[in-house]
Amino acid sequence: MFIQTESTPNPATLKFLPGQTVLDSGTADFPSADTAEKSPLARRVFGVEGVTGVFLGSDFVTVTKAETVAWEHVKPAILGAIMEHFQSGDATIEGDGAGAAHAEHDGPDGEIVGQIKELLDTRVRPAVAQDGGDITFHGFERGVVYLHMQGACAGCPSSTLTLKMGIENLLRHYIPEVTEVRPVA
Repeated sequence: MFIQTESTPNPATLKFLPGQTVLDSGTADFPSADTAEKSPLARRVFGVEGVTGVFLGSDFVTVTKAETVAWEHVKPAILGAIMEHFQSGDATIEGDGAGAAHAEHDGPDGEIVGQIKELLDTRVRPAVAQDGGDITFHGFERGVVYLHMQGACAGCPSSTLTLKMGIENLLRHYIPEVTEVRPVA
């Protein structure tokens, strides 16, 4: 098994490509080891000292490290943990599976929210996945779209620029009711 790695715009995050399916659908975000109980893969990766976050996509694993740790010290152990997982035959997620879906929206702006989700799914999320992350809809209120950033996008130095100059401009262009985009934690 050969696992490729790619850098991301976030210097604390690397994207690992095992050359096979990681998740059949959706994504899964594990911002800490405490949240990884449903994922044997995430638990293995968190077993590497210095790992602070794991994000799973369709064909990639994005790993975030502590600032005090150098990639050259943790990368070999992370590669080993990912390889060990795929050789074990264990499921990536136990139980219900992955989620990372858009938040539900009940209210008078249902049509606008539908348009926002459609643009996110067709234009934004595929591009963000290339960088090892995901962005999901969290809410819409009085012209403001709230988005949840995951994986390499969470804490990335360029995430504010991506939100403001990229996603906000795209949404405002196609949906005049959108006035601003803000991240949620």
